[in-house]
Amino acid sequence: METKVVVNADVSRGIINKNIYGQFSEHLGRCIYEGLWVGEDSPIPNTNGIRNDVLHALKELNIPILRWPGGCFADEYHWKDGIGPREGRKRMVNTHWGGLVENNHFGTHEFMMLCDLLETEPYINGNVGSGTVQEMSEWVEYMTFDGESPMANWRKENGKEEAWKLTYFGVGNENWGCGGNMRPQYYADLYRRFQTYVRNYGDNKIFKIAGGPNVDDYNWTEVLMRDATHLMDGLSLHYYVHPGGFENKGSATNFSETEWEVSMQKTVYMEELIEKHSTIMDKYDPEKRVHLIVDEWGGWYDVEPGTNPGFLYQQNTVRDALIAGVTLNIFNNHNERVQMANIAQMVNVIQAMVLTEEDKMLLTPTYHIFNMYKVHQDAERIALDIDTKMLEIDGKEYPQVSASASKANGVVNISLCNLDKGEKVTLDLDLRGVDFSDVTGEVVTSEKMNDYNSFENPDKIKPVDFKAIKVNEDKVTIELPAMSVVVLHVK
Repeated sequence: METKVVVNADVSRGIINKNIYGQFSEHLGRCIYEGLWVGEDSPIPNTNGIRNDVLHALKELNIPILRWPGGCFADEYHWKDGIGPREGRKRMVNTHWGGLVENNHFGTHEFMMLCDLLETEPYINGNVGSGTVQEMSEWVEYMTFDGESPMANWRKENGKEEAWKLTYFGVGNENWGCGGNMRPQYYADLYRRFQTYVRNYGDNKIFKIAGGPNVDDYNWTEVLMRDATHLMDGLSLHYYVHPGGFENKGSATNFSETEWEVSMQKTVYMEELIEKHSTIMDKYDPEKRVHLIVDEWGGWYDVEPGTNPGFLYQQNTVRDALIAGVTLNIFNNHNERVQMANIAQMVNVIQAMVLTEEDKMLLTPTYHIFNMYKVHQDAERIALDIDTKMLEIDGKEYPQVSASASKANGVVNISLCNLDKGEKVTLDLDLRGVDFSDVTGEVVTSEKMNDYNSFENPDKIKPVDFKAIKVNEDKVTIELPAMSVVVLHVK
């Protein structure tokens, strides 16, 4: 069957929050150290310790928000260890990720500087698992209070006279697991207590994010929404695509056609998770005031052979381009409830934008998808209906084509993903409610599903002009290559 897509450009579905295109940076493997931070004395060109090549690449993405310091690391991180002169900062063992010594050279001041350089908003995760109410309260005071207080004075002594602007603050992370192995009732009570002391100073208003469910733990969502809705602004959700399951995730590059299909089906499962968690949230919050924050997502595989298993370093193929494109389409299409998402992670960890090796850097297929999709940031989502063939693996169906659409600055942008690894798709696009004279686009695909960008061949997969477009009045016919992501621009 042919795939048919109807886009009603004059039917608005609200605004796609730019924060859906957020990133995540944890003290894990080579994400912070070597990936982002090399220090001022490094031979690698840097700006105040932040490596320039990575900085310039990430700035191109218009990253709206950056989550830090974890992840599991957040609930063993004690912020006071990471401020003041670097030579005097406390060294600690990173027990979650590889057992290496963390020297705390990258702390609050360095992270806020990184956000300034990237022109992105900070999203900070506080420590509930091993921290105290006082510690969390004092961190917020240190960062955001502009008056006379011990913490504000300490910040000034450390070189920052004016308080930072901080909106997004997570009260704990994965408290059902690495953040304390808590039951939902217990965490709900702890959340209520801790958030009380995450104070608003002056005109700085904190958007409080509660630690939400793991994948399909609907009871966790039920309990948190029942017991703490009035005290939260956001609820997090974590979900990763593991083709072989969590214990044996499978190779990032040496995978089978069946693993491709399982990966696509598991990617599409994000839609069911959002719908079911949103239904529970609607019961307690029908106005949709509380945002669903998918602050960890992506394809997570076994580490590259010969690398530290605690570093979670993996390659990034055209399969990851599809995982990114399909997931972002799902987020776009659920813009009423999903208001932020943070892919895991930004550099050198899991589904990264950028990989580094000493002074070398490459852009991954996932990077290119985020760069193509940035046209959707803060754009007006428009109505889109799709009729496409369903594919199947292990008795579970998933669509052959995924799509979302928005408009901004007089341009309609349509993102399309062909999840089929073997077949191209002829697609009829019916554009309504818009006068247009030009349709252009870019495509990311490759000849083989296992293809990836290496340091020897860093441009193997990159966007190229999409030419397979035929325009006939208000009808457009396009031919989507197998395993491809296309973004069209209708002017």
